Amino acid sequence: MISAILLLVLTGSDLLAQCAMCRGAVESTMSNGRNLAATGLNTGILYLLATPYLLVAIIGFLWYRNSKKEYGQRIEIRSRVRRALS
Repeated sequence: MISAILLLVLTGSDLLAQCAMCRGAVESTMSNGRNLAATGLNTGILYLLATPYLLVAIIGFLWYRNSKKEYGQRIEIRSRVRRALS
């Protein structure tokens, strides 16, 4: 845990430099009247934002579906046992 925080603190300046480079590239293309790079950058950011949420939603759905199926099988086995014992 501490090593991960230390790693983030030590590499934080590199991350900020990349953001400044992206901002500079977008500002230079916007000043030329072309905003194609800005649109592409914004689309990439949205993909990076949506991907983790989409993965969590898919895993949650699969987990729910599997547990519901398993619960139905348990109920079916329980009813068979009750019929066999009565």
